[in-house]
Amino acid sequence: MTDNLLLTFNAGSSTVKIGIFTVDGGRPERIGKAVVDFGTYPLTLHLKEGPEQFELPLKGEAGDDLAELMDEVFRELGTHFDLDAVTSAGHRIVHGGDVFDGPVELTAETLAKVQALTDLAPLHQPQALRMIRAVKHLRPALFQTGSFDTTFHATQSDLVRRLAIPRAYHNQGIKRYGFHGLSYRYVAGALAGKAPDIADGKIVIAHLGSGASLCAVENGRSRDSSMGFSTLDGIPMATRPGWLDPGVLLHLLGPLGKSVGELEDMLYHKCGLLGVSGVSGDTRELIENDGGHAREAIDLFTLRIAGEVGRLASTLGGLDALVFTAGIGENQPLIRERIAERLLWLGVELDAAANDSNALKISTPASRVAVYVIPTDEERMIAEECLAVLNAQP
Repeated sequence: MTDNLLLTFNAGSSTVKIGIFTVDGGRPERIGKAVVDFGTYPLTLHLKEGPEQFELPLKGEAGDDLAELMDEVFRELGTHFDLDAVTSAGHRIVHGGDVFDGPVELTAETLAKVQALTDLAPLHQPQALRMIRAVKHLRPALFQTGSFDTTFHATQSDLVRRLAIPRAYHNQGIKRYGFHGLSYRYVAGALAGKAPDIADGKIVIAHLGSGASLCAVENGRSRDSSMGFSTLDGIPMATRPGWLDPGVLLHLLGPLGKSVGELEDMLYHKCGLLGVSGVSGDTRELIENDGGHAREAIDLFTLRIAGEVGRLASTLGGLDALVFTAGIGENQPLIRERIAERLLWLGVELDAAANDSNALKISTPASRVAVYVIPTDEERMIAEECLAVLNAQP
């Protein structure tokens, strides 16, 4: 048992990932991880403790109030870890708007500000709030913090963040924010440790998972990103469309008579790779599928990613390195290969053997752009930010 544990909660639109960390010497060290997938029934707690893995069935449901379900999760975790030793908990919150510029303690005041930003992230913000309230209900005295996906992008210029709409709307907060900031912050830091000679240069990081985006980083700071006002923007994703002509939305709402609710459901759940392929939003399944629509979905995915790399390189005024991360970026050589093929004009050249083995550096010595694969760790970033806020307390 340990005297000091820290929990992290990464609540997505359909899952919650829980990190269990010890705090030793002021740094978090992971000792376990758990995932609950709200999209499966019955619910199961997938737990990893060191090399051991457990599948623990849950009786609760993922309703509007998660307190009962999280009580059950805590009881199961308590059979593996000393939860009486938990001194703090950190939460990933997607949207901080222009209100938050870093991690904060979650008090009644800051929670009210987070709640007020719900309209900017209607799919993700409520999930984080439900989780925060559930943990607060179970452990009222527990120190809780929020880490925001948007704050990493606060270093982008006003010009980059501006949409070409009337200024009054920009002043009301309708602007480009960027997301996946916790992942980008972690990967930028990891790159500095692994390749310090290049980390201060002009870098594009591709966070490719079921949600996907790219970020232009210079001197470790965000300069531009593919996602803008919402998590629907940018490149195609598993079930989200990425960039979309706004005229399409007008057409769907007007001549086709779709309601706002129907449109929202389509944009978040029926577009992207799933919409194009008609089969799946999972690139692993699409790669194994011989159908023409599946191949077209992969081709569109890699085409748009390569195009966005070019756009972000333009913002940076050059490109020194391309970094792949997240589930697809870290583990699918074919996707990286297809993207690189479309970037030959930029001087990207992959080493086939290194790429196939998911090596750290996968570009050839002759490549004008260095290419890396760096696993992300959003939970560790949340833990580090939680500790920073905790240690700053008077």
